[in-house]
Amino acid sequence: MISPRQRNVIRQRVHTRIREKIAGTAERPRLNVYRSLNHIYTQLIDDAQGVTLVSASSQGKKSEEKSYGGNVEAARAVGKLIAERALEKGIKKVVFDRGGYLYHGRVKALAEAAREAGLDF
Repeated sequence: MISPRQRNVIRQRVHTRIREKIAGTAERPRLNVYRSLNHIYTQLIDDAQGVTLVSASSQGKKSEEKSYGGNVEAARAVGKLIAERALEKGIKKVVFDRGGYLYHGRVKALAEAAREAGLDF
């Protein structure tokens, strides 16, 4: 059985391998996902400038009701929120960076919600 520490080391290795192939630009920023046990976080990053353009999380001010942020419903809400904030800034096309996580569960729900809300990737 793989311990959580070993699993995170493997995830970081996969993420490094993914990051060698993709990069965000000002025209098409990178949609980065970080998933913790209790929350999910996402950012739109311009790697050329090294700047975060937009961010959203299940822990942010937008979620007034204090609900659990480590489930699929919270991930859908964050996906919709990041898409709304990106569209406000005029960003429609992004590069999806799953952060080494499997495209399943919360990560998949966030991606699908962002697509439904208007982001193209």
